[in-house]
Amino acid sequence: MRLSSFLIFNAVIALVFGIGFVLVPGTMATLYGMTAGPEVNLAGQFFGVELIAVGLLCWLARNVSDSAAQRAMILAFLIADVIGLIVSIMGTLSGVFNAVGWSAVVIYLVLSLGFAYFQFMKPSAS
Repeated sequence: MRLSSFLIFNAVIALVFGIGFVLVPGTMATLYGMTAGPEVNLAGQFFGVELIAVGLLCWLARNVSDSAAQRAMILAFLIADVIGLIVSIMGTLSGVFNAVGWSAVVIYLVLSLGFAYFQFMKPSAS
């Protein structure tokens, strides 16, 4: 797989969820078993804004050919996605998320494995 294709994949996921959390945070929270309310809605919207930023960064950087820039992006996304994986596992196992929380675990796992591949297995990411 090429890095540009993986960044597009990441962009689509981040943008879809980001737009969902910004526009309908209560619905998104309810899908994951959380009780919607003003605080959860606002936190969901802030989360959505950050997902949109990640999605835009992935989309706009998909054709970057500078290897230093690629390595920096790959490492940053790898670290963030591993942290997201840990947090989503904790949230699902603790019961904060319902069974749909496993979808977050799977998404973060796939993204973590993808960026780990580009970080450790495929040094020339372009």
